[in-house]
Amino acid sequence: MQNVSDELFDVIIVGGGVMGSATAYHASKRGLKTLLIEQFDFLHHRGSSHGESRTIRANYSKPYYYPLVMESYTLWQQAQAQIGYNVYFPAHQLDMGHAHDHTLLKILENCSNHGIPHEVLNRCQLAEKFSGRIDFPDDSIGILNEFGGVIKATKAVAMFQTLAHKNGAVLKDNKEITDIKKDERGVVVVSASNNETFRGKKCVVTVGAWMSKLVKKVSGVEIPIKPVEIHVFYWRVKEGHEGDFAIGGDFPTFSSHGGVHVFGTPSLEYPGLVKIVVDSGDKCDPDKREWGPGVRMNELKEWIKESFNGLVDWREPVVKQACMYSMTPDNDYVVDFLGGQFGKDVVVGGGFSGHGFKMAPVIGRILAELAVDGVPSGGTDISPFGIGRFNNSQK
Repeated sequence: MQNVSDELFDVIIVGGGVMGSATAYHASKRGLKTLLIEQFDFLHHRGSSHGESRTIRANYSKPYYYPLVMESYTLWQQAQAQIGYNVYFPAHQLDMGHAHDHTLLKILENCSNHGIPHEVLNRCQLAEKFSGRIDFPDDSIGILNEFGGVIKATKAVAMFQTLAHKNGAVLKDNKEITDIKKDERGVVVVSASNNETFRGKKCVVTVGAWMSKLVKKVSGVEIPIKPVEIHVFYWRVKEGHEGDFAIGGDFPTFSSHGGVHVFGTPSLEYPGLVKIVVDSGDKCDPDKREWGPGVRMNELKEWIKESFNGLVDWREPVVKQACMYSMTPDNDYVVDFLGGQFGKDVVVGGGFSGHGFKMAPVIGRILAELAVDGVPSGGTDISPFGIGRFNNSQK
């Protein structure tokens, strides 16, 4: 096993989920001496990056996410071309809700402002478009565009780690980081619970649901990122209709806004099962998970019953999985220098609030560039993601 304690890395990345792995990929691709550290096994199921699938969509209600996700579409395809297998599977995206729903109106505005080709469907048009597979009330509309899709989650993390290793990065798992500090020479020293230390010119922290705990411990900065336990469910498609809901056809990734917020994907990872999820959960301590039964299940079942015309069995899910979101008060990301004693030598990426996975390739690029260059390339706007928007205190 390689002993790296005495080496000086260009960049050390703490946290080996999708964001940290994508950052290691981008840093190593530039020829930088890169170390990726994970507290658990790589590809573990205790955080936010595991599981079968995530959605990707361009129709954000906040305009500053559009250029990020459009770049991510390109970067996902570039990375999978390098590895030789697919992690991104195209689909259309359907957003549904009351015709005057604020989020839907913002999505329409985003489509218009960015020239995204889209269709606005009423109930009859929706039924015709999808041959009666999807339904909603008469006072609702659907917004359909071509920029949806599914990302295979664990497979994508493995892809970034494999490419980073191929580019010369060092990967270390089962190393719980307990301290980060700068020594008298300005080197960032990262310490693990087993008293092992790692030295780097720069450090990027991407520890997901553990971000608030670690950042406060090492710097005194309080970033209001709250871990939330989310439950993912797969539901059985009625026999004989499995192909109607499968990826690669015309069935879309989808979101329902207003009331209970529901999202889902076509069947891909489990043939004959569609993923349908309530986009909310219970606050949790990432080190003391409740592994609860899920929230708003009765509302979710009722939504499925009313939305798929009996073609999806709403009575009980077939497969259940759990993960965590890392929520900020405004649901926007945190991508910034830690500052204080660390200046621009430590960068943090977190608080992705349940909509970050799709952005991993572009966030990885930005984090690597912030650490090494001090600024993201191409004029990428990260001003909405600064730590300073939260009235932080520092010891």
